[in-house]
Amino acid sequence: HISAEIMQLHHSKHHAAYVNNVNVVEEKLAEALGKGDVNTQVSLQPAFRFNGGGHINHSIFWRNLSPSGGGQPCGDLLKAIENDFGSVDKLREKLVAAAVGVQGSGWAWLGFNKESKRLQIATCANQDPLQGTTGLFPLLGIDV
Repeated sequence: HISAEIMQLHHSKHHAAYVNNVNVVEEKLAEALGKGDVNTQVSLQPAFRFNGGGHINHSIFWRNLSPSGGGQPCGDLLKAIENDFGSVDKLREKLVAAAVGVQGSGWAWLGFNKESKRLQIATCANQDPLQGTTGLFPLLGIDV
């Protein structure tokens, strides 16, 4: 269970700030591109990655939530979890361990590796997006 206060903080403060900041960066980037100002273009990349990643990650996070959520995975997802981790409990243990292992700010993810056709757990620092840093397709994200 996640409290209403935490959800409000993430939506109205964190996610909103990422969206606002990435919009500002995009405006500055467009201006720098128009002027051919390569130094400014390069200097904006970290802010674009951080704020763009924050927007991507939180957008996925909101899609993962459901007021009627909970319960056990079923169907193809359950089969994949059992094949790749042995059981839902083992997946949960490994995902929690990955999340606890994040130092500072970051994310723990359950992702799908399109090449191996397997589920994998990965972590990303700060607001780095999973797909952009690991190539994994994000299925479930835990904001740490």
